[in-house]
Amino acid sequence: MKYSVNEACIGCGLCADTCPEIFFMNDEGKAEAMDEDVREDLLDSAAEAQDNCPAEAIAEA
Repeated sequence: MKYSVNEACIGCGLCADTCPEIFFMNDEGKAEAMDEDVREDLLDSAAEAQDNCPAEAIAEA
């Protein structure tokens, strides 16, 4: 499974703080997701980042 971050991102950084192995902040201050399958040991933290996104900008890709 992969994740994506859409244009609704408000740049709060919560996802990158929750699961930095998958989410990162780009040069424009918006979140992006790594273009790779989420490792099994990171599934829970990646799902937590998605669930807690205040802008609901994270989706499964």
